[in-house]
Amino acid sequence: MTIGHSEIARLIPHAGAMCLLDGVIAWDRDSIRCYSRRHKALDNPLRQAGRLGILCGIEFAAQAMAVHGSLAGAVSERPRAGYIASLREVICRGNRLDALEGDLVISATRLAGDDDRVAYAFTVGCESQELLTGRATVLLRVEVE
Repeated sequence: MTIGHSEIARLIPHAGAMCLLDGVIAWDRDSIRCYSRRHKALDNPLRQAGRLGILCGIEFAAQAMAVHGSLAGAVSERPRAGYIASLREVICRGNRLDALEGDLVISATRLAGDDDRVAYAFTVGCESQELLTGRATVLLRVEVE
């Protein structure tokens, strides 16, 4: 089963242009691989002065983590907002994402977690180049209407 942009938009709390992932390549209980072309979009809400910096890749990775949580059943039916509480061992290999021609490939592997927090290792790459790696701890909260 292919998971495309519209299905991803139903799985995470991000809407409109802020939903940055175009598809899921593969996933299992512990990890996910996604792709995106939205680093080239002129209306990408993370752009500043017409540029998309390499650290914006952290948001692409965070959305991959959120999709994984929904698909793996690690969160409730309703998409939950998460807040990055900690970033560790972040390594950048480049300055910008918007100048890249190929699709971004975003991988995330769940390291630990419970109902309140989750930790992932992540990688953002393009073609055979690894651009951004690190670990993130995300605090989760239940959405209240």
